[in-house]
Amino acid sequence: MKPLHGKVALVAGATRGAGRGIAIELGAAGATVYVTGRTTRTQRSEYNRAETIEDTADLVTAAGGQGIAVQVDHLVPEQVEALVKRIEQEQGHLDILVNDIWGGENLVEWNVPVWEHSLEKGLRMLRLALDTHLITSHYALSLLIKSNNALIVEMTDGTAEYNQQHYRLSMYYDLVKNSINRMAWALSEEVKKHGCTAVSLTPGWLRSEMMLEIFKVTEENWQDGAATDPHFIISESPRFVGRAVAALAGDPDAARWNGQSLSSGQLAQVYGFTDIDGSRPNCFPYLVEVIEAGKPADVSGYR
Repeated sequence: MKPLHGKVALVAGATRGAGRGIAIELGAAGATVYVTGRTTRTQRSEYNRAETIEDTADLVTAAGGQGIAVQVDHLVPEQVEALVKRIEQEQGHLDILVNDIWGGENLVEWNVPVWEHSLEKGLRMLRLALDTHLITSHYALSLLIKSNNALIVEMTDGTAEYNQQHYRLSMYYDLVKNSINRMAWALSEEVKKHGCTAVSLTPGWLRSEMMLEIFKVTEENWQDGAATDPHFIISESPRFVGRAVAALAGDPDAARWNGQSLSSGQLAQVYGFTDIDGSRPNCFPYLVEVIEAGKPADVSGYR
């Protein structure tokens, strides 16, 4: 029997990137996975990209789970409330919540001071990345806390330790990604008495669909991206962080992580899972010990 057979998960923001990788791996572990986002096969979000929630749901089912696509704008409370009511009516419980809603790639103005950064784009970024998580937690957690050993994963970029020492090149981006780490810690305080676990989780250098396009490669030949940036060899597929979530969700002692800021590479060392190519990329030590130290690209000891 698959370790998450009978478990119900909601991956909020599963259209592409880490959300899609997480949904697939939860499905591979046997879970029923509700995948939400704004882009469907008949309607696109402001991203105007081809990836859809139906595609993600099909991949979940193909992996061995049950994928259920639901179009939801997580900034609209009524839509999130209806989603959670549907999950309760159809499944009776919710065991895993992954808040992966982001939507800010096209809004960030890198290395631009706050007085020059577009205020409209900056505030929109905050709404997309923080309000959505709060709205989703407001409606979903009252159902989730009824499940034994339930798990909440707040997805971000950078561990609390790394972000404390590194400015993330935009005040708005820095604020968002640090706030989510704190959000997970606050949630851990609120849900621990219900026997639930809340963590924040970051991938390393993620080979999302957008990143692959930037490097003009595919997942099949991604290593060719090293010709553009030699350090791209430390990158990881979205399935890697997906396996981190699946490992947490299947761990009967997951409460040991409650309130912590975690990374995919860190958890791979503990749980023993690998990326789809059999490696275990550990990005954040590499960023500090190799890139910041000015050393040439060398993943020895980091993959």
